[in-house]
Amino acid sequence: MTMTAESIQTAAVLGAGTMGAGIAQVLAQAGIETRLFDVTPELAEKGMHTIEAMLQKGVAKEKITAESAAKVMSLLSPCSDLEVTVSGVDLVIEAIPENAELKKQVLQENATHLTPNTIYASNTSSLSITDLAEAAPYPDRYLGLHFFNPPPLMKLLEVVHGEKTSSQTIDLACDLAKRLGKHPIVVKDVPGFASSRLGLVLGLEAMRMLEEGVASAEDIDAAMTLGYRHPMGPLKLTDWVGLDVRLAIADHLAKELNDQRFAAPEILRDKVARGELGKKSGQGFYGWED
Repeated sequence: MTMTAESIQTAAVLGAGTMGAGIAQVLAQAGIETRLFDVTPELAEKGMHTIEAMLQKGVAKEKITAESAAKVMSLLSPCSDLEVTVSGVDLVIEAIPENAELKKQVLQENATHLTPNTIYASNTSSLSITDLAEAAPYPDRYLGLHFFNPPPLMKLLEVVHGEKTSSQTIDLACDLAKRLGKHPIVVKDVPGFASSRLGLVLGLEAMRMLEEGVASAEDIDAAMTLGYRHPMGPLKLTDWVGLDVRLAIADHLAKELNDQRFAAPEILRDKVARGELGKKSGQGFYGWED
């Protein structure tokens, strides 16, 4: 039987951090029974609490009913045994930290537990899907799915076509994106894909402007939100994404593309060195209260 987006009934999300928990919530909201994995039961449960808190905010704002929120939670289960998590599922989405070797290791650990029909995707904003696919047991069914933070609210889903990804897998991923309420864009497997390259250049230039004293962070962001109708300014968006994440992407693109457009400014390196990572640490280009 050929798999379709509507026939996907079970999924596993590897990594219960901000992105993993958000992706798991999106899958469950689409009626897919989802296992949320992390390396310890405590971390997996923490991801579940993140989802529950997000849903309760939606209930409070009357965006979702309490019954619907309860239904979503009933489709989610925390896991800390990798084999149990991925065995027999239709879809696996890996959302662990942005480290190529770590992602390859997890791919290899999953190899004996996946079936030839399982779709396997990595949530990455800049790493090469073609390179990661070297560790995938079925590279034709492996692709990149780049969700945006926070996954339950952001409409865009970047579908990344690796060299060995089949056209059928890409078509299935696009159909799945629509089932999840997302707008898919298909991009070639090049460093930074489409969104990261565009967004990063804007963010890095905003940092250089702040570094040079051109304007305050608030006014630089206002230039883009009020002048260009961006929903969030580039510096505030960097705080949401994480300064450490943006630094890693900048260094990766500067190396892979050999292009100074992606050279990280000192203000970014200094803040990361001080532990000012944005919203998750309470301080970035802005101060954040819990």
